[in-house]
Amino acid sequence: MRFFRTPGILPFVYPSLLWKVDTDQKDLYLTFDDGPVPEVTPYVVQTLQTFNIKATFFCIGDNVRKNPEQFKKVIDGGHSVGNHTYNHVNGWSSSPSAYKENTALCQNLLPSKRLFRPPFGRIKRSQIALLNDYKIVMWDVLTFDYDKSLDSERCLNGSLKAVRPGSIIVFHDSVKAEKNLTYVLPRFIESCLSNGYSFKAL
Repeated sequence: MRFFRTPGILPFVYPSLLWKVDTDQKDLYLTFDDGPVPEVTPYVVQTLQTFNIKATFFCIGDNVRKNPEQFKKVIDGGHSVGNHTYNHVNGWSSSPSAYKENTALCQNLLPSKRLFRPPFGRIKRSQIALLNDYKIVMWDVLTFDYDKSLDSERCLNGSLKAVRPGSIIVFHDSVKAEKNLTYVLPRFIESCLSNGYSFKAL
């Protein structure tokens, strides 16, 4: 079963993490995980530019190292960037010290803003404690764009139904997500704008 909106129990259990923005305005926060990659990141940056909106990119450090020109496009577009570890590390199978070290490797390649999103959303309490100088950002809406078995129209409709003011929304600028992303992203933005929402970067 896919939960496009994060189950309410998780923000209750982990209240120190940012799941959605507390606001009475119709603001949404687009985020993109796993890039930058030359196959998909330029499409995302161009789409955002077309609609004149800003977003937040949670980058894998090794992808930043390998694709500096794509990373520069994100920065030059005026978007926020955050840390997604250097090697897309699964926190549940990593020691706290190794996890912190991998995160630091990524941070060395990023601007000073210390936003962090754990890959797969998997992070231990001990790792949260060690990363206390970061704002750890989770999500309110998961689009499942990376799920190749998910029909693009269902991906779009499920994501739109889950949106509410303050939602932090996860897409992926990755090859795995390309099929659904390229169909869903512009239609998602258009629908939200037509319903009075605006988009902001974290």
